[in-house]
Amino acid sequence: MSNTLAIVGRPNVGKSTLFNRLTQTQEAIVEAVSGVTRDRIYGKSDWNGYDFSVIDTGGYVHGSDDTFEEEIRKQVLFAIDESEAIVFIVDSREGISPLDEDVANLLRKSKKEVFLVANKVDSPNQADQSGEFYALGLGEVFPVSAINGSGTGELLDEVVKAFQKQIDDEETELPRIAIVGRPNVGKSSLINTLIGVDRNIVTPIAGTTRDSIYTRYNAFGHDFMLVDTAGLRKKGKVYENIEFYSTVRTIRAIENSDVCIVMIDAQTGIEKQDLNIFHLAEKNKKGIVVVVNKWDKVQKETNTLLKMERDIRNKIAPFNDVPIVFTSVTQKQRIFKALELASEVFERRSKKIPTSKLNDVMLPIIESIPPPAASRGRYVRIKYIMQLKTATPQFIFFCNLPDDVKESYRRFLENKLREEYDFTGVPVRLYFRKK
Repeated sequence: MSNTLAIVGRPNVGKSTLFNRLTQTQEAIVEAVSGVTRDRIYGKSDWNGYDFSVIDTGGYVHGSDDTFEEEIRKQVLFAIDESEAIVFIVDSREGISPLDEDVANLLRKSKKEVFLVANKVDSPNQADQSGEFYALGLGEVFPVSAINGSGTGELLDEVVKAFQKQIDDEETELPRIAIVGRPNVGKSSLINTLIGVDRNIVTPIAGTTRDSIYTRYNAFGHDFMLVDTAGLRKKGKVYENIEFYSTVRTIRAIENSDVCIVMIDAQTGIEKQDLNIFHLAEKNKKGIVVVVNKWDKVQKETNTLLKMERDIRNKIAPFNDVPIVFTSVTQKQRIFKALELASEVFERRSKKIPTSKLNDVMLPIIESIPPPAASRGRYVRIKYIMQLKTATPQFIFFCNLPDDVKESYRRFLENKLREEYDFTGVPVRLYFRKK
């Protein structure tokens, strides 16, 4: 499971600035959805060999001043639920406010690791200003400047100590197949149909499913964990603004999966939100199968299927080498085919190619169609290729001018790797390094 750090605090203390610093140049990976007023809520960071996710609850408070207190309380409860560690930011220039005290009271009752950060300490002689925050009873105070980065290294040294490497049990070693998609495309119905029981409550109301639910599927020669990215929310944890919270949970389920079945509604075709989910899975290097559900409800002509498939591939390009299957969960049409494809994609994703065979196949292809000439008449010469020892297919091409390999030629090489070794449904990464 991924480690997650949540950033909480009242408005204008620098939560988003710290989020931007921790995630560095990573672009936000969640586009605004209904009910979410901004897209920068979730990013990736790493420190001392630990990868972790960062949730920015800041900027989500909206409405008039009298709603702030309740909204912040929801954010803090959410952070306590969803993260392994919490950074609580206060403003060193303004001192302790009543809202800070309210947040501290909630955090003290939690069993989560909390790091109290006094922000806006922009020079060493301001460090004394952070002393008063010890009165909040949350232990050590970390004086930082989110703007210029001072103090953030010391903070992160302590944060990553809270992230214990998780020991996988037998079930987590099984392949994880996440069922993802927009609300009401049939995700829970698919799982219920596959396992033959109403494991998840299924209703036609968008947003019914809230938490991610893991179900072991062991039948017909398959054995893996199915992840419904929107399971029933536990009582006592019902928040307003559900889309915000379920979006974060969807992201975490994608992160913790091996293959994503991206479900889209055949009646509407592939829409912007479908593309956001698809590209999120791709960025996280997950295997992907596209399932076009409710196919039984579409009026068909001779080429309806081919037209829709072509439209989907055009919109998901350039990564469009993915299996697409047209299903009807209610009619039980081709749902087992979707599972079979997901299983095949999982196998391809973990494929390892011996270095000698890789070079025997790829170097002659490169020789017959070499890279275009670089600037000033110099030529790119690729000498050697190897696959990295990573969980997903990643390849290094050693050459004399790595910075001069054009994007079109990178695509050519990726397509050749796909043709030769069948990486359908699997994102492939290529790197170019100087020998």
